[in-house]
Amino acid sequence: MPPSSQPSSQSSSPSTDTASSTVPGVARNVPQIRLYQDWLRTQRGLSFDSYDALWRWSVTDLDAFWQSIWDYARIESPTPHTAVLAERRMPGARWFPGAQVNYAREVLRHVDAAHAAGMPAMVSDNERGEVREMSWPEMRRQVASVALTLKSLGVQRGDRVAAYMPNVPETMVAFLACSSIGAVWSVCAPDMGTAAVADRFRQIEPKVLIAVDGVHYGGKPLDRSGVLQELRGQLPSVRKLLLVKSPYATQAVPHDVEWGHATDRYDDKVAAFEPEWLPFDHPIWIVYSSGTTGLPKPIVHGQGGIILTMHACGLHNDVGPSYGANNFGERYHWYSSTGWVMWNSQLSGMAFGATICIYDGNPAGSKDKPDWGVLWRFVARHKVTFFGAGAAYFTNCMKAGLVAKDCGDLSRVRALGSTGSPLPEEVQRWGSRQILDAGSKDVWWCNISGGTDFCGAFVGGNRELPEVPGQMQCRELGHAVEAWNESGQPVIGEVGELVCTQPIPSMPLYLWGDDGNARYLSSYFDTYPGVWRHGDWIKIGTDGGCVIYGRSDATINRQGLRMGTSEIYSAVEGLPEVLDSMVVDLEYLGRDSYMPLFVVLRPGVALDDAMRARLNNAIKTSLSPRFVPNDIFQVAEIPRTLSGKKQELPIKKLLLGQPIEKVVNREAMANPASLDWYVAFAAERAGAATTSATASATTSA
Repeated sequence: MPPSSQPSSQSSSPSTDTASSTVPGVARNVPQIRLYQDWLRTQRGLSFDSYDALWRWSVTDLDAFWQSIWDYARIESPTPHTAVLAERRMPGARWFPGAQVNYAREVLRHVDAAHAAGMPAMVSDNERGEVREMSWPEMRRQVASVALTLKSLGVQRGDRVAAYMPNVPETMVAFLACSSIGAVWSVCAPDMGTAAVADRFRQIEPKVLIAVDGVHYGGKPLDRSGVLQELRGQLPSVRKLLLVKSPYATQAVPHDVEWGHATDRYDDKVAAFEPEWLPFDHPIWIVYSSGTTGLPKPIVHGQGGIILTMHACGLHNDVGPSYGANNFGERYHWYSSTGWVMWNSQLSGMAFGATICIYDGNPAGSKDKPDWGVLWRFVARHKVTFFGAGAAYFTNCMKAGLVAKDCGDLSRVRALGSTGSPLPEEVQRWGSRQILDAGSKDVWWCNISGGTDFCGAFVGGNRELPEVPGQMQCRELGHAVEAWNESGQPVIGEVGELVCTQPIPSMPLYLWGDDGNARYLSSYFDTYPGVWRHGDWIKIGTDGGCVIYGRSDATINRQGLRMGTSEIYSAVEGLPEVLDSMVVDLEYLGRDSYMPLFVVLRPGVALDDAMRARLNNAIKTSLSPRFVPNDIFQVAEIPRTLSGKKQELPIKKLLLGQPIEKVVNREAMANPASLDWYVAFAAERAGAATTSATASATTSA
């Protein structure tokens, strides 16, 4: 590869390819964040007496901090950058102008060292117990072969490539192939219905669709051949279909290339292939984060911004190269579908040089035979060292009475990761006991909270800081996170709006098709111009520890997956019996997500079991089973503003215990009398909760 654009700094920085093995005297398994601080001291002359001091430097001297990440991670460019942060504003910050990068290069630079140490790139498993292992050289060859295939299909730099794929090695390879030639990647999971997928992909006009014709999930085969044919009909921009065949399709899907043919090249062009150098702000992928109205937002991230922020977050996640002495044998697993941003996090493990272990299937077994030991056995079988999943997953394991030591040898697990929703204190304590009883010598929880919006984490872990169950240890380096009260002032020790007051490299370049950045501005900067409002409640303690208290807006968050309420309304109100509807998600203060659906039905239609089944099935088919409500209630009216907007957030606050007069102005409503039913419903829920708590206390006594 060409020399770095910062040779004087790079020459003395520790190689991330070998971690502590290149630093004399460093002991095995030193925290990554400590290695970075040691480098800052020796190479920059910077020492900090506390993490808080280090964090404050990172969010005030942005140029020095992000340049240090560039140098420490040994990011390469054939051309120098003219500045670190050329324009310091949100949105529209300009990072590292002049630099050229490629995510695929970040991954493939580990090939030779990792292979020489006998470490695979990927280990995959599924519900049928079909284990596959892919070597680093084989992954490099397949990436090159698929990249050349995509070019032969007419894909050029900047073209969108959409994927309808599960969490399998083929999806990882397909993304890296797209990145390597400058195509813009976008993926949806096969558990999503046709309408939800089409609503996303149609906006970005992909040229090529990479898709599987069937999957095995929840203990049964699922044919997706019909869905593919529907998608082709709804995506007129798609010129070519690259098909991944499965044994589960019931009909042949017309296609242009089969995956096996796309990966079977072994010629000189494959051997000589190298990822292209791309401008720092060249789009890398489009992900989707739904608002409460309209179509899902197509969020465009940049190559360089993702790479740089990934390396900064990696210091907190503490994942290192599996071939280096410090993290020898590292195997990283964070359970995710391809529809969740944690799939991107799983992918980043290879960019750090670790072996990634991926599972394709339902982590809870099947509907008929629930089995919360699936992932624990997977982790034991493949000697995983870092085991991450959604907080709701660990909560369900505890409620199911899972005994981790019955799932196999878990002695290699050194870290547990959690995100997606707040992790209750009792669940974290339970998880620690389980993993220690199962043979681990020590365990560290990496609890993080971030978002699809910027593809990173605002708050997360730090192996050198004390752990408090139920909390995240710190605000992450380079992320100027604060809690703001109703007056827009930062507060400590109080719950407030999570805001980010300084730009970070992975904030979106733009939203696809968003003329004048109107939707981008309204999504993140409407409340505080020039300051990112994330939509979460957060409390930052005097010790720097953070607690997330759920969403402050009306977006639905189920098991770590976000969905705009408008998409649920589209599915529900598509039924002729439904006149109106409203849904709220009451995930808050570490409680389990409780999502009631309120429906107004046509006169003469009753909410009986058959109607409930139709409503649930509409959501399952159009969106995903994950968004089926906990309860459905028939109501006379949906509260609306004078302008006709549904009053989701006020009803959510009401049901969380806030008084009605503080959450809504009746004079600003079109139908204020409709509130009476919801006030009574909230009181009934509160009374039931109090009775339950009293009974529980009496029983305990």
